[in-house]
Amino acid sequence: MSNGVLLAIDTATRMPSIALYGAEGLLGEQTWRSGRNQSVEVLPSIDRLLALASVTRQELGAVAVAKGPGSFTGLRIGFSLAKGLCLALSLPIIAVPALEVSAYSAGDPGGLVVAIVEAGRRRIVVGVYAFADGLPQLQGELSLHATDAWTPPIDQPLLITGEVSPALAERLLSLPEGDALSLASPAGSVRRAGFLAELAWYRWQAGQVDDLDLLSPIYIQQPVSGTA
Repeated sequence: MSNGVLLAIDTATRMPSIALYGAEGLLGEQTWRSGRNQSVEVLPSIDRLLALASVTRQELGAVAVAKGPGSFTGLRIGFSLAKGLCLALSLPIIAVPALEVSAYSAGDPGGLVVAIVEAGRRRIVVGVYAFADGLPQLQGELSLHATDAWTPPIDQPLLITGEVSPALAERLLSLPEGDALSLASPAGSVRRAGFLAELAWYRWQAGQVDDLDLLSPIYIQQPVSGTA
């Protein structure tokens, strides 16, 4: 079993989130809405969270990062911070897809979970997940859509979570098959680094870490395989 505290960093979208996770579970977490200041907000926030949890940088054992999809700039910030800390402290890195984190935070509804992240230019990236052994598994591929044109395939009940704007929520619920859709609450839809940290913790303990030199973010311009 790997020892130490895991630091999780999610800057994939305009709601950056950081968390600390240890053998006893979640140690601390901070999530906030940012303007365009993530490059100067995140590192001081990490230092404050470490201080609140009485954890030093030397006690960190691994770093987790949300690898996208999401904002190009946001992902670059998160990866730069995560890789910099790993290089400076000789730590392993674990990357988890952002939509997987959203699906995991929604919990297993007994059916499919549709996770959404905004992609800019009035577009969204969509991933469909089914749970197996308590963990979300991507079904098929991630897909990129115009927000005002996307309609989910409603052939069974679906739970929709993630970055669902009020306008999109209203349109989805007004569909003829809208009764088959359930939307997570606005607060419940926020992607939190505590869930990223928990997923990464399981992988770290199983020895599943990423290659620091080869690791890169997911930037969606076309469908991406579920194994990516």
